[in-house]
This record gives sequence, C-alpha cells and structure tokens, in this order.
Amino acid sequence: MADFKKGDKVEWNSHGSTAEGTVEKKITEETEAGGRKVKASKDEPQYLVKSDKSGGEAVHKPGALKKQ
Repeated sequence: MADFKKGDKVEWNSHGSTAEGTVEKKITEETEAGGRKVKASKDEPQYLVKSDKSGGEAVHKPGALKKQ
C-alpha cells in the first residue's frame, strides 16, 4: 500500500478526468473531513487532499492516489 505524507503532490481520477493536488493530512481515525464522514483507521488510512484546480478538499483511499 502506498504511503503519502503532507505536502506530497498526487493525482487521482475525478469525474472521468485526472485531478491533481496536495496531501494535506493522513487520517487514521473515524472523523469528518472533505464534507463527509470518513471511516479510517491506522490499518486503513485515508488522505485529505486539496485540489490544485478548484481548491476543494476531498478524502481518498491510498489506492486512488498516485504520486506525481
């Protein structure tokens, strides 16, 4: 599984195209982030990312992200 850290530049698929952004933080517990409830744990972390294009925040599983 890929491991990302704050400041990493990443890309992900979004609505049929590729979006680019920056990792804001690693989420390792159930919380609210990116406008939704996130079920994350130390064994299954998720990442809060900020889009370069829109400035919006979203949460993604590591498998959905690719380091640039």
